[in-house]
Amino acid sequence: MYNNSERRKFDPAKFDSSKSANLFEWPFRLNFYDKSPWYEVSLEDFERYALDRLRVLAEIESSFARNRSWEELKSVTTRQCKDHLPLNSSSALTVDTQTERRNDHLGHFVLRLAFCRSEDLRRRFVKAETALFRVRYESDDTKERELFLQSRDFKWTEVNSEEKLQYASELKGLGIQQPEEGVPTTERLYKVRWTQVPDLVNKRRVLLKDGWAYVPSKEQLSIVLRAFEANLENALDSTARSIMRMDGDTRLTEILNHMSRGFVAGVASEYSGPATGDEIRADMVDDLAKRHFPLCMRNLHECLMRDRHLKHFGRLQYGLFLKVLGLSIDEAIAFWRKSFSNLTDDKFNKEYKYNIRHSFGLEGKRANYPAKSCQQILLSDKPGPSDCHGCPYRHFSPDNLQTSLLATYSSQGLTSTDLAEVMRTVKEGHYHVACTRVFEITHAAAGVKKGDGIGEGESVTHPNQYAAKSIEIEKAQQKDPMVVE
Repeated sequence: MYNNSERRKFDPAKFDSSKSANLFEWPFRLNFYDKSPWYEVSLEDFERYALDRLRVLAEIESSFARNRSWEELKSVTTRQCKDHLPLNSSSALTVDTQTERRNDHLGHFVLRLAFCRSEDLRRRFVKAETALFRVRYESDDTKERELFLQSRDFKWTEVNSEEKLQYASELKGLGIQQPEEGVPTTERLYKVRWTQVPDLVNKRRVLLKDGWAYVPSKEQLSIVLRAFEANLENALDSTARSIMRMDGDTRLTEILNHMSRGFVAGVASEYSGPATGDEIRADMVDDLAKRHFPLCMRNLHECLMRDRHLKHFGRLQYGLFLKVLGLSIDEAIAFWRKSFSNLTDDKFNKEYKYNIRHSFGLEGKRANYPAKSCQQILLSDKPGPSDCHGCPYRHFSPDNLQTSLLATYSSQGLTSTDLAEVMRTVKEGHYHVACTRVFEITHAAAGVKKGDGIGEGESVTHPNQYAAKSIEIEKAQQKDPMVVE
């Protein structure tokens, strides 16, 4: 990370374990992340805990793009945190809260390194982190939250009874009533400089006097969030100025570059097994494509059927998708041979069969290649004019995309009136959100509602994820005796 003269190495002989308890202790669930990690971590932990946090932040970013209400965002984020980023209050005696908080602390600082590199990344990171902080704040143990607030200087002063009586008539405009004449309200009020709460001033939710804002206790969170944002913005600016010293360490820069792309298409888990639980036969692919495939794979399939050929990256993207969907090596060879019907057997065997076997780990270094995630499709191997691979939501022109969407999904319920919402998310660069919305629309007849995503509000981050859920929904319908065909 640094040159040898600057690098400070950890010397166990000089380490005072009697001090470690205090240095490693995180007394509160809430954290402003003032102190950077000083402890050594493995490269595996460096990446793992950052990815866990990134999964949560990417879903928050998707929630903003999908115009979810705060309660919906809070519900989705809470589920994501439970799965990927658990952080319990100190009252949870059966949980190792210090380890949870250490991992949370580490993940935050790794992502700071990843998202400090441009103004846009910094802005989006601050917005997502602030939302995560608010979710945790609102769900925190009341007593612990109060102790956390007392531990920091938010530059507020609690308003005394004399001032409450002095401004009693003005406070009525904020809905703060006196119990009786001459008796001050019992509600807490905080006095801060108005520049600390510009959002409340804009919404007329505070009393302004001589440059001071009198903030009701119910609006206290606004002061805390503004302080969190300002603290993080300053920290990111400082990190951005220091990041150049890391550019020589390729191990870290590759990881950080990968992390910074997480907002583009979320963070997908790799798929390594059949999506349906059943083996897919070659003669089933055409029907499955029309009913269950996302637009990227549907486009590849239709190009293959039309041209009887796909270029290398198209074959790679589609072939790995079909493999993970459940197409065995024998069925894959049969499918591609039938699809390449304008080739002789000899040409097919010499030029294409080896690559099919290679993708299944039967040739070459015998690696079991996973299917490409949305992030990989979006950011690697950009398609040329005559290519069919890539993500249509990103790589098609707006007119071509709208035409393709209607031609592909009109039979599944997509109408021209739905296109405005889809195209808005495409224009904003939230391609996986657009794909998720198309999934919801085309599966509405099966009970999928807007905001459901592919389950529990989750966005699409992998083509096989899309296909697997679509097939699962169809199977559930077939088993339901109330469904009328």
